[in-house]
Amino acid sequence: MTTDLTAPAPPRPDVAPIQRRTLRLLFVTQIIGGIGVAIVFAVGTLLAARIAGIAAAGLAQSAATVGGALLAVPVTRIMTGHGRRPGLVVAYLTGAAGGVLVVLAAVTRQVPLLFLGMLLFGGGSAANLQARYTAVDLAEPARRGRQLSLIVWATTIGAVAAPNFAALADHAISGWGLPPLAGPFAFSAVAFVLAAVVLLILLRPDPLLTARRLAAAAEPVAAPAGLAPEKAAARRGVGMRMAWRVVRERPAARLGIAAVAMGHLVMVAVMSMTPVRLGEFHHDADVLRVVGVVLSLHIAGMYALAPVVGWLTDRLGRRPVILGGIGVLLAACAVAGTAGHHTPGLSVGLTLLGLGWSGTMVAGSTLLSESVPTAVRPAVQGLSDLTMGLAGAGAAALSGFVMRVAGYPALTLLAAIAVVPLVALALRPVPSVPDEED
Repeated sequence: MTTDLTAPAPPRPDVAPIQRRTLRLLFVTQIIGGIGVAIVFAVGTLLAARIAGIAAAGLAQSAATVGGALLAVPVTRIMTGHGRRPGLVVAYLTGAAGGVLVVLAAVTRQVPLLFLGMLLFGGGSAANLQARYTAVDLAEPARRGRQLSLIVWATTIGAVAAPNFAALADHAISGWGLPPLAGPFAFSAVAFVLAAVVLLILLRPDPLLTARRLAAAAEPVAAPAGLAPEKAAARRGVGMRMAWRVVRERPAARLGIAAVAMGHLVMVAVMSMTPVRLGEFHHDADVLRVVGVVLSLHIAGMYALAPVVGWLTDRLGRRPVILGGIGVLLAACAVAGTAGHHTPGLSVGLTLLGLGWSGTMVAGSTLLSESVPTAVRPAVQGLSDLTMGLAGAGAAALSGFVMRVAGYPALTLLAAIAVVPLVALALRPVPSVPDEED
């Protein structure tokens, strides 16, 4: 099937340097923002437990996930009307404001302020997720998967470096009179502001606005009558209803958004309960060290091989890589679910889980982006991030219940069953359609 972005206007020589500059800038800010997001994972739950109690600690962490999902809606609305640059800047500044509120909550021990801060802190995650779509606005069709995956891979650097900054940040503010564990949030706020300032100053020209300008220049070449309502909607701001209509009408877009959401759901469901599983057969003195090693392998599976996944996405096609990612997710559930009290088996299962997530994320995001017109692309991408975030939050909430009632093997079995409809969707034949223009 060919779409508006798989058959773009002939490449112009002035676009290549803009794309290279955009990728370099996104790579740097993704590292900065990735540190800001990941640095609090090690301490967010601990700080929440001290302020709100152990029972509410998990909810506070979930608030950041839900916040990132919900903030995708206004952020993409800004992008639709004004371009990528203001949308990313607003998202990072919202995350910075959330970090400041969490620090204030730590000082005042106000639980509502903590939850509000964590909700806004999700803006950092929203910005990091939207950066991957910014990378493909001006990408050549044959390189979209690789260039999107490059930005995803940059998160690895931030995720690996962040834990080393947590203790340093907490120690750095110890003389300011702030309570313990507040330092990482202050550090994250500074990191988000830095990323926002860099993008505000340097992300020029805006890649999305440039892509629209090129599409507008190509309009006389092809009849755009069928897309007129979407173009009109873009001028006044596209909402989630319009985005959903666009996705519903395009099988490739449906597959892309489903691959991203279901891959994330399966990954979060199994990953979130693996530390609990390890705690069942490791002593307290060893469990944190073991959990750290297993989750590090999991993160490596998610991000370290993203460039390879991107290359395969361009080389083999979007749909085969999505199917491959699904197969790896099923293998991960099988390995982790049958590992019993065998830590190496769980480590292999979690590594495969991260690799399967990478396949569905990179190939699904690439397919989604090239399956919709430029005029509505940011809104559709925001819908994807909203769906992914809510799927992950729901999986995290339900996984604890399933773990308590039926155990870890049953959880992995249900996660594997959940991905079966995605297999059917990926294998469904798609009729060819005429080329579309933006």
